[in-house]
Amino acid sequence: MSTSQVLNIETPKVDPIKTGVSAEVREQLAKHLSVILAETYMLTVKSHLYHWNVVGPLFKSIHDLTEEHYENLFAATDDLAERIRALGHRAPVNVDEGKLNLTVSLPAGGMPNAFEMIEDLVRSHEMIAAEMRDMAAYAGDNSDPVTEDLLTQRITFHDKAAWMLRAVITE
Repeated sequence: MSTSQVLNIETPKVDPIKTGVSAEVREQLAKHLSVILAETYMLTVKSHLYHWNVVGPLFKSIHDLTEEHYENLFAATDDLAERIRALGHRAPVNVDEGKLNLTVSLPAGGMPNAFEMIEDLVRSHEMIAAEMRDMAAYAGDNSDPVTEDLLTQRITFHDKAAWMLRAVITE
């Protein structure tokens, strides 16, 4: 006997999603948003690790900037996951780098110096922004202005983050 039968709960019949975005497009968007969500998590963790471990004359500026960034990134993971759900799909439960082909990765071989941290963060922000641009264009071309807008907001954050980080190490 199932739990719903024991509790005498009827399973509600849910109508298919009728938002004007086809099931195929929603599936593609959810798939790509899942990768972006995983990359955002990876960048959140990387920013937090660098926040804790930065040393040297750039300590204060990098420490403060990475804190702002990881807080923004963490909040963004909720927005991304909720958009995947609104598209009718489950948010990913396994952030396996190999399976998702992530472009953002955690540092290998020990903690880099402050300059290398910044270079790495700039590359990560730029890569995510580039991926989001392609996906935002796809969403816009396929009648999904909500996903397009979400991605546009995220691109704005990543572009600004890359610019600010780059400014810290530019002479």
